[in-house]
Amino acid sequence: MSDVTEVNHLVEKLNTLKEEIHKVIVGQQEAVNFTLLSILCGGHSLLIGVPGLAKTLLVNTVSEALGLNFKRIQFTPDLMPSDILGSEILDENRQFTFIKGPIFSNIILADEINRTPPKTQAALLEAMQERSVTVSGNHYKLELPFFVLATQNPIEQEGTYPLPEAQLDRFMFSIHLEYPSFEEEVAVVKSTTSNKIQTINSLFSAQDILEAQKLIRKIPVADNVIEYAVALVGKTRPKSKEATKLVISYLDWGAGPRASQNLILAAKAHAVVNGKFSPDIEDVRAVAIPILSHRIVKNYKAEAEGITVSDIIKSLF
Repeated sequence: MSDVTEVNHLVEKLNTLKEEIHKVIVGQQEAVNFTLLSILCGGHSLLIGVPGLAKTLLVNTVSEALGLNFKRIQFTPDLMPSDILGSEILDENRQFTFIKGPIFSNIILADEINRTPPKTQAALLEAMQERSVTVSGNHYKLELPFFVLATQNPIEQEGTYPLPEAQLDRFMFSIHLEYPSFEEEVAVVKSTTSNKIQTINSLFSAQDILEAQKLIRKIPVADNVIEYAVALVGKTRPKSKEATKLVISYLDWGAGPRASQNLILAAKAHAVVNGKFSPDIEDVRAVAIPILSHRIVKNYKAEAEGITVSDIIKSLF
């Protein structure tokens, strides 16, 4: 099968996949699109939104439609690394046996990741980066594909442990879920207060997703598009020559090289999803905000003047 045929086949399957997801998820088009892009790129996503916006339901529905194993980990202040990774126990033969933790799954929902202490966050983030875990000196590979979709509540900060910038950088996208429109909320209430149960059909297998990820990486990119992405990331760094007045005034830190890599990978996936065979500058811009927003740090002046990260990123276009 040629690459062109594969791309067309993938676009058809993705459109059907979105229809399946929207049987359950009303609205939230952008959140669904970026979640699927992160899966096509093999990246992890941070879903940020107030309670009740279907963050957990979105992850659960996506995993069902993709036909993948799914585990939910509710992060709490007393959660230990072994509760995620697993631990060794002494069996009846007085031999140590490793009991796998919930991390050994295809899709992990890390619910309220900022509620657990840094030691436990680090255990999850190591698995995200290495696709493997080390317990009692033994190395265990995780089954592929492997994604972490973490949720975070932006309004309740008491008793939380915010993720440091270096750990946030491990997430490919930060996806902000917005309140539904009036019509969408009416549809949500109708569908969730009746006795009608929607069934989700599995459209992919683990192997299908791995093949799709390989296809995305094979997509060619013009040099001017790569240069645009790297220049865009460079402009976010207040001490660089390319930094704009807005960046110098309102940012303490800019994005690192991982942002440039993710911009190009996500632009490839965005192009494919829209039926194109090579990304252009518009594809880079389309994915820039969720890729850059958690990688740049505003200063006190930006906070005082109500300047948002999205405002700063858009100004760089």
